[in-house]
Amino acid sequence: MSFDVTLADVQAAATRIAGKVRRTPTFHSAGLSARLGVETWVKVEALQLGGSFKVRGCFNRLMGLSEAELKRGVVTVSGGNHAIALSLVARSLGARALVLMPKATPELNIALTRQMGGEVELCEDSVEAFAKADDHARQGMVHVHSYDDPAIIAGHGTLGLELATDAGGRLDHVFISIGGGGFSAGVGAALKGLDPAIRIHGVETEGATTMTQALEAGKPVSIRPTSIARTLGAPFATERTMAAARQFLEEIVVVPDAEAVAEIVWTLQNGRVLLEPAAACVVAAALRRKEMFRPGERICLVLCGSNVALDDITRWRAEYGV
Repeated sequence: MSFDVTLADVQAAATRIAGKVRRTPTFHSAGLSARLGVETWVKVEALQLGGSFKVRGCFNRLMGLSEAELKRGVVTVSGGNHAIALSLVARSLGARALVLMPKATPELNIALTRQMGGEVELCEDSVEAFAKADDHARQGMVHVHSYDDPAIIAGHGTLGLELATDAGGRLDHVFISIGGGGFSAGVGAALKGLDPAIRIHGVETEGATTMTQALEAGKPVSIRPTSIARTLGAPFATERTMAAARQFLEEIVVVPDAEAVAEIVWTLQNGRVLLEPAAACVVAAALRRKEMFRPGERICLVLCGSNVALDDITRWRAEYGV
């Protein structure tokens, strides 16, 4: 299939969700500029409501529902940031949110989802969870897919509009993480729609190479993620998100978990910002590509989320010697 979300869709989403989400900071990082050798900016989406970019797409999707649909409630499959965001957004709009989670979901994500008002039902795995979501949809609830949904993707793309306005000039390279591919799809539609010459680098971690494997196979491939970057561990990409990756991404950089952990520590100590592995891996990817940057170029790292347990960071530091 061809990708079906346009710059106009993203701009319409920005109008729809205006005032509902935070315009997160975009600023020049002297520390990262020194490490990377070029002018480096960061988009700190880790400070977004719900701790990640996900509320953007969820607001755009749910604000497009009728009163009758909101009354019937929404259901989703997620063990990560989408679960937290959908619960937050549904509560703000007065709707019920049922979240189907694999049993392996981290306790922090379960707790945060319930804290935001979501009802959590644990399933054996994502296969069972998607089957149950389909059952609930047949009974009248609205199934909100976490990344294979044009309204979700367009909402996520509003980050790209902010970035293009707030970065203080033209950007040459943008690094952004990939889970199922909806986030990079939306941001890609925005940034490439505004400036076709911008180069967008997708980032995955070893053990969560959903998009890399799909593109190599030429079709969606089911994976069992093993990376500590759990919010990148989508079980499969889709034809829609694969089409976006082909259209917008220069490449996909794959980094080890250990490098993501090292950048969690560096960013917290030097930038005073807490990142989850799915965000910190973007810093690691840019460091891996620093030799490609040319004098005078400007780059931006999209730091997508902050939902991570401090106990996990302590354990990872010991495991990887960081």
